[in-house]
Amino acid sequence: MPSIAFYTLGCKLNFSETSTIGRQAKSEGFDVIDFNESADIYVINTCSVTENADKKCRRVVKEAKKKNAESSVVIIGCYAQLKPKEIINIDGVDMVLGAAEKFNLMEHLNKIKEQKKVVLNANIKETNVFIPGFSVGDRTRSFLKVQDGCDYFCSFCTIPLARGKSRSNTVAETIKVAEEVAQTEVKEVVLTGVNIGDFGVDTDETFYDLVCELDKVDGVERFRISSIEPNLLENRIIEFVGKSKRFVPHFHVPLQSGSNEILTKMRRKYLRELYVDRVDAIKSVMPDACIGVDVIVGFPGETEEHFLETYNFLKELNISYLHVFPYSERANTTAKKLAGKVPQNVKNERAHMLRILSEKKRMAFYQEHLGKTKTVLFEGEDKEGLMHGFTENYVKVAVPFDASLVNQLVEVELEAIRNDGCVAVKVLEGVDV
Repeated sequence: MPSIAFYTLGCKLNFSETSTIGRQAKSEGFDVIDFNESADIYVINTCSVTENADKKCRRVVKEAKKKNAESSVVIIGCYAQLKPKEIINIDGVDMVLGAAEKFNLMEHLNKIKEQKKVVLNANIKETNVFIPGFSVGDRTRSFLKVQDGCDYFCSFCTIPLARGKSRSNTVAETIKVAEEVAQTEVKEVVLTGVNIGDFGVDTDETFYDLVCELDKVDGVERFRISSIEPNLLENRIIEFVGKSKRFVPHFHVPLQSGSNEILTKMRRKYLRELYVDRVDAIKSVMPDACIGVDVIVGFPGETEEHFLETYNFLKELNISYLHVFPYSERANTTAKKLAGKVPQNVKNERAHMLRILSEKKRMAFYQEHLGKTKTVLFEGEDKEGLMHGFTENYVKVAVPFDASLVNQLVEVELEAIRNDGCVAVKVLEGVDV
C-alpha cells in the first residue's frame, strides 16, 4: 500500500481541502501518514497571500526530501495556480496541480511515473465547479467549506486569480455535508470560504438562508463564522446569531484600513462609516460578542497620517483583537502599479504598533468578562501539562490537564488573566447538549 502525507500552508479553507483530498486518498487505498514520517508521496497545499509563499514552499519540499529522497512531491493550492512554472523548477518537485486539477490528484499521480516534472494548470476561468469539503483529525472542531472563489478583485489581492469566480453549493447540499460532519466526534464547526457572505451568488440563495438551515443540524453544538465582509454582514444575520443556540457570538470582520482614501485605493466595497455601523449592530444585539479585525499596513500611498487615522479609528472601536498584515506586493494586481511604496522598516514599525494595540484590546476584552459564567470547549494537552479551550465568545482559557474534559463543553467561571495571556477558570459543570 503506497503511503501519502500532506502539509498545509495558509488558511482554514486550505485545511478543509487538504483533509478532503486526504480522505479521497484513503478511499483509493493509500496509507495516509503524518508528514514527519517517510512517505512515498508528499502533497503540499500552498498559499499565495504573502510574499513568503516561495520560501515556505521550498522549505517544506526540502523537509519532505530529507525524510525520503526517493519520494514524489506534488504541489497544489493557490501558489500552484499562480506560479506553476516557477514551482516545477524547484529542486525535488515532481508535479504541480492548479485549482481545477487538485481535486483529481488520485488520477493524476500515475503521470509522475510516466514523465518527470508534470504541470497541470488550466486557465482559472475554467475553474467554475464548487467542490465541497471539511477537515477532520481535530476531534474538537472542523472547518466546513461553504464557498470558494471571489468576484471582488480588491487591488491588493490575487485570490480571484488563484481560485476563480465566487461559487457555492445549494443550501440543501451544504446541509448534507454538515450532517456528515455531525456524525463525527466534532463539537464545533467553523464555516470557511474565500468570501462566505457571498454564498448563494449563483444559486439565488443567501448566506442568511444557509445560517438558518445549519442552525437546525443535530449533532453540532457550535457553529462559528470564520470571516465575513462588512458589506455582506446583514442585520438579519446578526440578529439571527444573537438568538441562536448554536451560532456563537464571534465575528471576524475584515477592515484592512481605517482611512477612506486608502479603502478606495484598495477597491474595498465599503467605507469606515459602514464598518462602525456593523460593529455597533453586533454589540447592540450581543454585548459580549468578540469581534476580530483584519488590517493591512503599508499599502502603497499610506502616509503617516493615513496610518494614524487607522490606528486611532481602531483604538476607539469596540473590537476585541486584530490580525495585522504588512502589505505584500503581488504580481498581476493593481496595487503593484500604485505610487508611494512604503519602506519595509516603516511597514514593520506600523505592524508592531497595531499588534501592541491588539494585545491591549484582547486583554481589555478578557478583563470585561472576569467573573462571568461561560461555556468552554476544551482541547487536548500541551507541553506544560495544561489544556486550553475557547468560550463561545472566543476567550482563550487554560486549566491543568484533565482527560475527562477533552472535547467537552463545560461551564466555567472566568477568574483571572494568567501571565501567558490566557484566562484561569473555575470549572463548574458539563453542559447537556
